[in-house]
Amino acid sequence: MSSAAARSARITLGGFALGALLLIAGGGERTAAQDEARAVAISAGQSHACALLDSGEIECWGANFFCQTCAPGGRFSTVSAGRWHSCGLREDGAVDCWGHWLSGTIDAPGGRFSTVSAGGDHSCGLRESGAVECWGRDDASQTDAPSGHFSTVSAGSQHSCGLRESGEVECWGGAYQSGQMDAPGGLFRTVSAGDGHTCGLRDGGEIECWGYRQVGQMDAPSGRFSAVSAGYSHACGLRPTGEVECWGSNLLSEVDAPGGRFAAVSAGSASTCGLRDGGAVECWGDYDYGQTDAPDGRFSAVSASARHTCGLRQSGAVECWGDSAYHDQANAPGGRFRAVSAGWLHTCGLRSNGEVECWGNSSAGQTDAPSGRFSAVSAGSRHTCGLRETGMVECWGDNRSGQTDAPSGQFSAISEGGAWNHICGLRQDGQAVCWGYDWAGQTDAPSGQFSAVSAGGSHSCGLRENGEVSCWGYNLYGRTDPPSGRFSAVSAGEEHTCGLRESREVECWGYTFDGQAQPPAGKHVQISSGSYHACAVSEDGTLSCWMIYNGAADVPARLRVGGLPSTGTGGLLDRGGALPVGGIALLSLAALAALLTLATLVRRRGCGRG
Repeated sequence: MSSAAARSARITLGGFALGALLLIAGGGERTAAQDEARAVAISAGQSHACALLDSGEIECWGANFFCQTCAPGGRFSTVSAGRWHSCGLREDGAVDCWGHWLSGTIDAPGGRFSTVSAGGDHSCGLRESGAVECWGRDDASQTDAPSGHFSTVSAGSQHSCGLRESGEVECWGGAYQSGQMDAPGGLFRTVSAGDGHTCGLRDGGEIECWGYRQVGQMDAPSGRFSAVSAGYSHACGLRPTGEVECWGSNLLSEVDAPGGRFAAVSAGSASTCGLRDGGAVECWGDYDYGQTDAPDGRFSAVSASARHTCGLRQSGAVECWGDSAYHDQANAPGGRFRAVSAGWLHTCGLRSNGEVECWGNSSAGQTDAPSGRFSAVSAGSRHTCGLRETGMVECWGDNRSGQTDAPSGQFSAISEGGAWNHICGLRQDGQAVCWGYDWAGQTDAPSGQFSAVSAGGSHSCGLRENGEVSCWGYNLYGRTDPPSGRFSAVSAGEEHTCGLRESREVECWGYTFDGQAQPPAGKHVQISSGSYHACAVSEDGTLSCWMIYNGAADVPARLRVGGLPSTGTGGLLDRGGALPVGGIALLSLAALAALLTLATLVRRRGCGRG
């Protein structure tokens, strides 16, 4: 099975229990009716998605760093997922929004609306009178709606579009001019604003798109459609037969629509969600680069990074999987290795003779390993460090945060952090020493004796000689609050940490959707945390990988089954074609992590659930 096919099968069949556990987290027993929810509308955002149930309730899943999945209770008639916020239209016509709030994104005006659309950092609603009203960030005039009467409205990333009652499309806003506001003349049935492009459904059923066209998002296929949805860099249409067809960027398989009949489709940032004729929700794409698609066979070690993973076969061969589209970081060379370390966009291996060989991106010289013999190697974001056989640490590559200025003295182990550019080493006397970027105290290692150390994104962890874990640095989501008890190994990821109990069972904490990351059961001998996933080697040498951070493609289990209610209509896409957008797939991990610092403020304002 191909990597893309494996991801599609896993998403379709619900290989991850993430969404199901989200529903169970509140405790208490569930009824059969609760276990099989029926969706009547869907909306995919940047890294989350929401469904409107036939009960009128809204259920959201995916990334929740701004509480964008914390849907309030009560009954709604419409839902729309934006970049980092969501909005719903209550049955009485009032709009309620939740999630990212610093730009006034969720400060919906009072009064009655007939539909709502959540965009990038703004939202728009259609008044019952037909007037459009927008709120939120207005740096590109995206909230300056023209006067007059409209029949629907769609908020994009930094522009908005509305369909006049006459059937003509009018757009406004846009911080950069890619033609996404230059609506063609003629009559349309509906319009959907994406990021740098817009798509409209003509009266005759043909789709026409305009704006940014670099990755094919404007190349709508010919023929008749019944709905259209523009996402970040792709778009999707629903054929009258119920088949979904997508076009544009396909880096994460977001245009690889499964077969069969759908009643609605919603294109998000890096994922697409469809509503089946029977009321089940199915999503594809997401931030899955195939880094969890571990190959069969026996391994002795594994190293997980952001977009790819590498394993060391028991034969000494290195095998990597996941994203390798631009830098070949997953294309391991042949020959025998003793160890392997997956960095951000590069990988390094320790040859059997002690020499280090690196491959992948080398924009800062991070793959230019010095000659000579090493006993260990650790690849970071744009730099690498190696432990010489003499015990001295030597680093190369980007040094903007002093991450390659290794301290003198002898070490027994080293560990690179993620996007935050720090390194930790274990001195031969058991003292932990860290250096590099230190915005959150991730290099302030506590005193005392350690047997292992691991540098994560903006935090670090060490294994005490008595088996207890100590962590330090940024503690958002409790990533530095290890559970009590004894461990034999610890691995710090970008925003989470995983440990291997002395019983050889895996336990993770931190940003794991309130504990819903599902490590594999059984006994394991080694563990590695990546940015958003983790892997473990079992006692028999087999590999298991699972996602820690997942987005809109992880549909809750109870939404994958069921059917439309006998009185339901289904097929409604936000009742206005409101499609979300954003660019999380293009953000650096550092930029994303910086945004997450706002989450503590969000928590203080209250978070309904999740």
